[in-house]
Amino acid sequence: MLLPAVPAAAQDAPPPTSAAAIDQAAPAEPVPADGSDIVVLGFGQSRQVQTVAAADMERLTPGTSPLKAVAKLPGVNFQSADAFGAYEWSTRISLRGFNQNQLGFTLDGVPLGDMSYGNVNGLHISRAAISENLASTTVAQGAGALGTASTSNLGGTLQFVSRKPADAADLVASGTYGSNDTVRAFVRADSGDLGGGLKGYVSYAYLTTDKWKGDGSQRQHQASVRLMEDLGEHGSITGFVNFSDRRENDYQDLSLDILSRRGYFADNITNDYATALQIGRVYQNLAARSAYATANNGSTVGFVAPWAGAGYSYPTGFGTVDDAYYDAAGLRRDWLGGVTFDMHLTPALSLVSTSYYHKNKGQGSWITPYSPTPAGAADGNGGTLPAASTSVAGLASPLGFRTTEYAIDRAGNLTHVALETGINRFELGGWYETNSFDQARRFYGMGSGTTPNRDARDFQSNPYFTQWDGKYDTETLQYYVSDTLSLGQLTLNGGWKGMRVRNRANLRTGSLVAGSIEARDWFLPQVGAVYSLGQAELFASYTENMRAFVSSATTGPFATTQVGFNAIRNTLKPETSRTVEGGVRLRAGGLQLSAAAYYIDFSNRLLTFANGSGIQGNPPTLNNAGDVESYGAEVSAFYRIVGPLTAFASYSYNRATYQDDVKNAAGTVLVATAGKTVVDTPEHMAKGELVYDDSRFFARAGADYMSKRYFNYLNDRSVGGRLVVDASLGYRFGEGFGPFRGIAIEGSVTNLTNKRYISTIGTNGYTASGDNQTFLTAAPRQWFVTLRRGF
Repeated sequence: MLLPAVPAAAQDAPPPTSAAAIDQAAPAEPVPADGSDIVVLGFGQSRQVQTVAAADMERLTPGTSPLKAVAKLPGVNFQSADAFGAYEWSTRISLRGFNQNQLGFTLDGVPLGDMSYGNVNGLHISRAAISENLASTTVAQGAGALGTASTSNLGGTLQFVSRKPADAADLVASGTYGSNDTVRAFVRADSGDLGGGLKGYVSYAYLTTDKWKGDGSQRQHQASVRLMEDLGEHGSITGFVNFSDRRENDYQDLSLDILSRRGYFADNITNDYATALQIGRVYQNLAARSAYATANNGSTVGFVAPWAGAGYSYPTGFGTVDDAYYDAAGLRRDWLGGVTFDMHLTPALSLVSTSYYHKNKGQGSWITPYSPTPAGAADGNGGTLPAASTSVAGLASPLGFRTTEYAIDRAGNLTHVALETGINRFELGGWYETNSFDQARRFYGMGSGTTPNRDARDFQSNPYFTQWDGKYDTETLQYYVSDTLSLGQLTLNGGWKGMRVRNRANLRTGSLVAGSIEARDWFLPQVGAVYSLGQAELFASYTENMRAFVSSATTGPFATTQVGFNAIRNTLKPETSRTVEGGVRLRAGGLQLSAAAYYIDFSNRLLTFANGSGIQGNPPTLNNAGDVESYGAEVSAFYRIVGPLTAFASYSYNRATYQDDVKNAAGTVLVATAGKTVVDTPEHMAKGELVYDDSRFFARAGADYMSKRYFNYLNDRSVGGRLVVDASLGYRFGEGFGPFRGIAIEGSVTNLTNKRYISTIGTNGYTASGDNQTFLTAAPRQWFVTLRRGF
C-alpha cells in the first residue's frame, strides 16, 4: 500500500504518544504495520528524511545490521568487510561526506554516541538492540532535528526505534545456517496484555561464524527485556534492559602494497604461531642492527643480534613486519537500560521523559612484534615466562599482547514538553548526561612455546607494562526550543538548540594529557518550511550544528602529548556546519518521488594524521584544515509496478572538497589540502532494488554502485568503484500446511557476483599521501538459509 499524505500540522512533529518523541528526526507519517511498503520518503518533513521499516530488515539475512538496510538510501555510504555489516572494526557509515564520528545516533531517543570503533560515549547499534526488535530506522541526511540527543551530528542523524510489545501472546523464532559455519538463532516471547494494559517481551539472539578468510571466529550473545504499561489516553510507561556480549577475531588491515604482494585473501596468521614468532625475531634483529649502525656511524662491527640464529630475512611470502600479525580481536560487553514516561497531561500538553544508564567493558587486542615480552612476565596461567634460550636480551618472546581497554559508565535524562494550541505546536526540551570513561594501554606476556599462552578473545589480566591509563569525564548539557506553525498549505518550523560539553582528562599512568577543554554554543538555529501542492510538496531548511570534543586518549584533543595539548587548548575550535537544503516530493498513483539539493559549509575541520602502522599505537597528529565545502543532489523513488512487485531506486551526487591548506602556527603549509576531495567520499552512488511479495512467495534483488574513494588527504591514492548485488528468495506456509502454517523458509546470497573489491577504508586513519595500511577487502559470495516462525 502507499501511505496517505499527512496533514500539514504533523510536519516535523513526531507522534506525541511515541516513546521516541524526544528525537524529532522521527517520521511525521506512520511506518506501515503490514510490511507492504519498506521505505517512507519523508512526506511532511522540511528536511531530507527517509525511513526504512522492519519489513526491509526481514528480507535481509537475520543478524544483518540495520545500517546495511539503510545503505540503499541516497547519500548513504555504508561499508563493512563481513556479510552481515556488523563487524565493528570494519563498519563505517557516512552521509554526504561526513564520516561516522560526525553523525548522531539514537535508539528510542537514547544517545548512542558517534558509534565509532572504541566508542567513548555510547555503543554500536549492533550491540544496543537485536535487529529483529527494531520497528524502523530513520535517516536525516543533512541535519537531525533539534531534539536529537547528540553532540556530534554535524552531518545528519540515524534514529532507531524499537518495536512495542504485542497486544497478543506470541512466540517468534528463527534459525539460520550458512557460509563459514554461520549459525544465527533468535527467539522472542511476547506476553500479550496481562491486564490493565501491562505487556512485554523477552528475547535472545545468538550468532557464531568463522571468518571468511584466515583463522578465527566472531560470536555474539544478546538479550533484551521490554515492559510497557499502556495507560490509554494518558500515555504509557516503558522500561527496557538490553545486554550484549560480542567477541570477534579481526581481519588483517591491508595496504595496496600488501594486497598486490599477498593477494585478496591475505590475513593474520592466527593458525601459525611459529611463523609469527619468527617474523618478530627477524624484525627485532633488523631494528636493533639499524639502531646500532646509526649510533656507530653506519658500522655494524661488533653487533650482536638479540635473537641468535633468527637472521635478517623474513619467512618466504612476507616482505615486512606488518604483512601479517599473529592475531587481533575486539571484545565488548554492554548493559543498556532505561525507562520512558510518555504522558498526556492534558489534551494539549504532553511530556516525554527518558532516563537511561549504560555500562560497558571493552578490550581491543593486538598481538604485536613491536613490543617483545620480557622474561618474568606473567604467563596468564598463574606462572611467569622464562627467558628464551635463543635471546641475549632477557626476553621471553619476540611478541607481546597489546590491549586498549575501555570502561564506560554513563547516565542521563532526556525530557521534553509539547504544547499544541490550534495551528501552533511549541516544544521545549533538554538533555543532561554524565559519562566516566576509563581507557588504558597495557601489555601482557606471550611465550615462545609451540602454542600461544593467551587467547585474543579473552579479557586479559596481570599485565607486565601499562603504557598509559586515564580517566576521562564528560558532562553534557543541551536544550532546545522549537515551534511549528501550520498555515493551511504552508507549514513553518523553527527554533534553536544550545549545548555545553565539558571534557576533563585525569592521567593515572603514562605521559599523555591531563587537563580540560570545553565546547559551548548556546544558539544553534534551525528553520524550515513545507508547502503542499496536493500530490506534491516543496520543502526547504537551514541548520547550524556543532560537534563537541571527545574525551579519549586515542582520539580528539587529548590524544597527543601534554606539550601539544597545552599549545592548542586555548585556540582549538570545535567543528561546525551550516546546511542549506531544499527539494520536492511527489505522490502519483503508485509512485513516490523525492529530489533534494544541498549546500554545506563545514568549518574548523579537524584532520587526524596517522603516524606509523596502527599496531604501533603512536599518537595521531591533530590539525585544523579550515573549511570544507560540500554540495550535491539526491533523488529517490519508490514505485509499485503491479500488485506485489515494487521497485526502489536512488542516486546521489556529492562534491566535497577541503578549502584550505593545513598550516602550522607560523603559517607554513604542511599539507596542501586546498581543493582536494574529502577522503572516503564517493562522488557518485546509485542503488536499486526489486521486491516481490504476494504473502506466499517473496523475493528481493538489490544492487549498489559506488564510484572511487580517496584514502589520503592529497588524493594520490584511491580505491576503485564497485557494483555489488545481493538477493534473497523465500516462501511462507499458510492455511493447508498443518504444522508448517506460519513458518517461512528463505535463502539469501550476499555479493551474488562474487565481486572482489576493497570495502572499508580508514581503519587505521589517513595519511597525507602515499599508501597506507588502512583498508579491508569485502567478503566474497556468501549464502544463508533461514527458517522463521511468526514474522
